[in-house]
Amino acid sequence: MPAIRLLPDLLISQIAAGEVVERPASVLKELLENSLDAGSRDIRVQLEGGGVKRLRVADDGCGMPREDLPLALARHATSKIASLDDLEAVATMGFRGEALASIASVARVSITSRETGSAHAWRIDNEGEVEPAALDAGTVIDVADLYYNTPARRKFLRTEQTEYGHCDDVFGRIALSVPQVAFQLMHNGRLMQRLPAGDMASRVRALLGDEFMQHARQVEADAGQIRVSGFAAQPAFSRAGRDAQYCFVNGRFVRDRLLAHALREAYADVLHGARHPAYAVFIELDPRAVDVNVHPAKTEVRFRDSRGVHQFVFHAVERALAPSIQVGAAAASQPPPASTGMQPVFQAPWPSQQQGMALEQPLARYFDFVRQDAPAAGGFATSPAALAPAARPDLPAQQADAPPLGFALAQLQGVYVLAQNAAGLVLVDMHAAHERILYEQLKKVLEGEPAVQRLLIPAVLAMSAREVATAFEYADVLEKLGFDIGQAGPNELMVRAVPALLARADTGALLRALLEELREAPASQVVERRRNELLATMACHGAVRANRLLTLPEMNALLRDMEACERADQCNHGRPTWVQLSMAELDRLFMRGR
Repeated sequence: MPAIRLLPDLLISQIAAGEVVERPASVLKELLENSLDAGSRDIRVQLEGGGVKRLRVADDGCGMPREDLPLALARHATSKIASLDDLEAVATMGFRGEALASIASVARVSITSRETGSAHAWRIDNEGEVEPAALDAGTVIDVADLYYNTPARRKFLRTEQTEYGHCDDVFGRIALSVPQVAFQLMHNGRLMQRLPAGDMASRVRALLGDEFMQHARQVEADAGQIRVSGFAAQPAFSRAGRDAQYCFVNGRFVRDRLLAHALREAYADVLHGARHPAYAVFIELDPRAVDVNVHPAKTEVRFRDSRGVHQFVFHAVERALAPSIQVGAAAASQPPPASTGMQPVFQAPWPSQQQGMALEQPLARYFDFVRQDAPAAGGFATSPAALAPAARPDLPAQQADAPPLGFALAQLQGVYVLAQNAAGLVLVDMHAAHERILYEQLKKVLEGEPAVQRLLIPAVLAMSAREVATAFEYADVLEKLGFDIGQAGPNELMVRAVPALLARADTGALLRALLEELREAPASQVVERRRNELLATMACHGAVRANRLLTLPEMNALLRDMEACERADQCNHGRPTWVQLSMAELDRLFMRGR
């Protein structure tokens, strides 16, 4: 073995650069964090060649005095911590004191800085000479020719556009965490982004887009020791990848498995399958309650009370995703412009649900409700005689007592329920809505003894040998769900009882779907980890199907059940169950008042 010897300082820094400086985006991250630690309120970034040729960050922070500039490029020199106590309560972005030294060991670096109140600025570069310079305020760090002296590392860099894409991601994440700071990004002389200082909502909209904000629910929870804020998108905005997931702890972007699991679990009841949720969530807690010094890039953290943090984040986001229909309908309620004086064509008498049910007969003169004796295609009656003004019943103008989803008017094409509430028109996807209602009911039933419906004549179903084997392997699981199953033949199953809530479902299709779900998970995980998926499958098969013809009382009963159900604004797969069209929106569609 060769003798043990001390490594040269330059080689030490270059080895450290392997951890800190993976690509230009890593450099940008470190420099932006330093600018924020300096109290900057305006940060400007210039890139050339994706950040490989040049990366320049200018800020208006507090600056550095002349005597600090040589130490800024020294290893393990920092102004941010001085003792173990400081390390255990880190409140700054950077603190290791090795970033600039590592960057300077693999690139040409110059720092120009002017301390607040100083007569002029000073400049230093890799050579270590400090000289006077011109600068109004703050600090400018210029990094050129990344990996010029380590060509083997430079070979691993990607194309200019790819490296710029990584820089843009870092820029966006850091800008998202501090909306009160203005940012500007230029690449090859072109202005790519300009973000003025503002509030969190405007910064999220600028970086994640209008569509995200249209689907976003605000997250806000404060327990004194910990606070969670931000936005969580409804499942309708789910993504194929994790590109729209932003989680920050005390302003630091992290990819933490504990937090990722808590956020995913918050969507468990509303987003099944391979889709991924979108969110921008900010967690603030005592710096002493979190260790940020567990990863060289500081993208992972460790919490002292990990379970407490997990549950707090989970419940905060889950509540945000499950507002009551009353809240949603109230938010959608917008009175029509005063100049139009518009009122709905049909005004239902709302004093009681019974009176609403009684609308079935008078309104039947104007609408084809697609009952059993109506043509299968369904739809509105369109003959002029059917809509004659003289035939309209007298309906009051006051709708203040209407329930949130109002009362049903008709069924469209056997798929949608049309209802009128105080705000205007409500459109309901009856299958999606009934699926959510059944799912929530099944969850409550599973917590106790499931109610079962005994079949007068047991159903005998032809199954494959694999399905028969699965049924008996998971007989205890099926029994917990409310099924009573036996074998009728070599490839036949006899169903003697089904869950009472699903008595009208297609027993064969439901059982086959459940057996398929059961085969995909180990037996020990089926009930605990896959319960939601199993119940979602049962609810989907038990929900009213498209082209099922409903009477007005059935439609109204569906609306009332939705109002009493948690998360009734989206089905188990993340699709919306109802939408509101306000009178103002309808007026705009038909250009009323113009």
